[in-house]
Amino acid sequence: MRKRKLVFDQQSRASDINVSPLIDIVFILLIFFIVTTVFVEESGVEVQKPQVASAQQLEKRSILIAITSEGQIFHGGQEIGLRGVRGVVKRLLKQEDMPVIVQADRTVSIDLYANVHDEAALAGAKQINLATKK
Repeated sequence: MRKRKLVFDQQSRASDINVSPLIDIVFILLIFFIVTTVFVEESGVEVQKPQVASAQQLEKRSILIAITSEGQIFHGGQEIGLRGVRGVVKRLLKQEDMPVIVQADRTVSIDLYANVHDEAALAGAKQINLATKK
């Protein structure tokens, strides 16, 4: 009778699974996904985008500039004004070549949008898009 109990204890020890390496792998994967995630930087204000039929998805890595219905120009939640567009775009293009996306409210005059577009082009932006909704 004593032999059977000893055999049973040895079998139960052999079937234990060591989960320490599994936990290490999970943490390494978690760190990898956090580091490689691309975050989209919003312009900081909500605008009513114009609606078009030919809207398409653009790159996630881009420079977002918003024009509110009052004519204020924002980047990253801060008002930069028309004079600040060229400096912001030029500074960000030095880091990486990215498209510029202008999120203009649908009530904004075409004159103001054209001025923002022109400032971004003078800063060296090769691709400038108007954000719309489908």
